[in-house]
Amino acid sequence: MSNPESSVSYTTEEIAQLLKVSKLTVYDLIKKGEIRAYRVGRQMRVDAVDLTAYKERLKSGGDFPHPQPIENVNPDLPSNLTKKSTVIISGQDLSLDILASYIEDAQIGYRPLRSFAGSLNSLVKMYQGEADIVSTHLFDGETGQYNLPYVTRLLTGRSYLVVNLLGRMAGLYVQKGNPKQISTWSDLKQSGIRLINREKGSGARVLLDEQLRLANIVAPSIEGYEDEELNHMAVAARIASGQADVGVGIEKTAHLMNVDFIPLIQEQYDVVLLKTDDNENLRDMILETLNSISFQDKIRAIGGYDLSKTGTIIYETP
Repeated sequence: MSNPESSVSYTTEEIAQLLKVSKLTVYDLIKKGEIRAYRVGRQMRVDAVDLTAYKERLKSGGDFPHPQPIENVNPDLPSNLTKKSTVIISGQDLSLDILASYIEDAQIGYRPLRSFAGSLNSLVKMYQGEADIVSTHLFDGETGQYNLPYVTRLLTGRSYLVVNLLGRMAGLYVQKGNPKQISTWSDLKQSGIRLINREKGSGARVLLDEQLRLANIVAPSIEGYEDEELNHMAVAARIASGQADVGVGIEKTAHLMNVDFIPLIQEQYDVVLLKTDDNENLRDMILETLNSISFQDKIRAIGGYDLSKTGTIIYETP
């Protein structure tokens, strides 16, 4: 008589539900060879008999011999999981550091390294194969959209996933009391106003250039346009010290520095993940992390972020 379990198999998601654990735990068990798995198309599956065998080993204290590690039977995972693969995360927001810590703690075979390039430069690095996960907050004046117009143009020929990380308010830093009475982008054309700018390739620089273009302001005519800093804190510090009157930045930094903030636009801050044959488990882990209460609570504790769309897939190539 045949064993009914011999024809039954489960997805990793179903295994997670049956064992009442997260998908990350299931991936880790598969990686360590605790549960045997195999690949069907783009999906990993576990036979019922192998799930039963795993449960029996737990009941017996784990004395049974372990099956072969998954890297020998499942080409959907990297073949060198015993040695951590480097994953480069490029972008400047603190939320990326928190995401990197989750990747490290997940123990799914990846070692995150941080790069602090601006949004446009990060996308270029991704196209050149020098980054695996990048953040972007690039405003397109023609469409009024964030990110996708740039991502689709720059990553031509690449396979990728765009996921919302958070929303945040962007605008202008001004000196306390706003002595120059700056309230809109158009006010930057007034004489006697000195700007402190961000570096070329940063999201803040792109936002400024697009807004100046829409307002028909010749950018180089603004005093200080060529004077650049590499982050929001440095821009705010220059304004607080009286070296400049105005600069582009995010609301969170204004609360940390001695400057006032003029809110002008809600930024959409997304992450772009490259899609490869080997990193499906990493992408699944990141999506699960972004949608988790634990991750969102950590971001919420920082303050100043909108998490209403965090974890939402904005766009995915076929």
